[in-house]
Amino acid sequence: MKIGFCVVNYSEKPLEEVCKIAADNGYDAVELPAYTDNGQVDVPKLLKGNQAKKMKKMIEDHGLFISALSNHADSPLVMGPYSAGMDSICPGTKEEKIKFAQESMIRSAQLAAELEVPSVVAFSGMENYGHINDWPEPNGWKYEEEQFAEKWGYVFDKYKEYGVKVAFEPHPNNIVYDTQSALRLLEVVDHHESFCINLDPANILFSGVDVNQFVDELRGRIVTVHAKDCEIVRHNLGKGGLNMYMQDGWGRLDRSFRFRIPGWGDVDWKRLISELFITGYNGVFNYEHEDVIMSRADGVKKTIDFLRPLMIDAPYEGRSDKLFTK
Repeated sequence: MKIGFCVVNYSEKPLEEVCKIAADNGYDAVELPAYTDNGQVDVPKLLKGNQAKKMKKMIEDHGLFISALSNHADSPLVMGPYSAGMDSICPGTKEEKIKFAQESMIRSAQLAAELEVPSVVAFSGMENYGHINDWPEPNGWKYEEEQFAEKWGYVFDKYKEYGVKVAFEPHPNNIVYDTQSALRLLEVVDHHESFCINLDPANILFSGVDVNQFVDELRGRIVTVHAKDCEIVRHNLGKGGLNMYMQDGWGRLDRSFRFRIPGWGDVDWKRLISELFITGYNGVFNYEHEDVIMSRADGVKKTIDFLRPLMIDAPYEGRSDKLFTK
């Protein structure tokens, strides 16, 4: 097991500067952004000539490897919403937004293949999140399933060509948002080999889903993990439940949850890491800083110090003494 660093933790800094921060603090890998205009990784440019190989060498020269690419910003537009709120990602009609998102995801797969990176992290999107409820549109979920099969099915087939996985990050306001939705949508696309999961335990926890049960049910499909924690603010639960959003910023004192760095929330990391390992995961935990209380500099050091001792290096080798011999 390895510990990675999401370079967008310092999105205002050049890629090489962030790689140095990660390497100097003992991280093993980096997760790179691949969405449009991210300011650190220019995907169209890297797909020309040998630019991708040059970037990969720079990263390896820092003693790091690339664990995954991230296309969180563009990917939701594969399924929506297509409202004005998404115009900052891509202005235009619904059809233009879908085309933009699919093309961006496919470019990400091309770059991942060039870099020999196994997966691209994405949000699944959902045209109308109200469709998870059978009122007032009882056929809404069926419509969303059909859209998922059509729009993401096309992307999955392209990813299969490149030997790369789409790693959906379950999250509210997406059609992949909990254990049941992930399992159902796997059925919808006939368990397509390109459909995989980026497990963010904080997103799972604040949705009220059991993280370890999710790991058990989705075993074999989890290809990358975000090291992010979630603190349930129990004295606020009675006012709005786990999904109490309200706007005005993530750091509001009256929210019922807060994203935190690993070890500062309610994720049981020893149990989670054990469950992941025993179900076959031996990959990277990419530290993503969304902590609303402490600085990124605090998080960089505290996260590696917390997680490093918890990483499992090898499975139990068994015993051969008389008590354990059959």
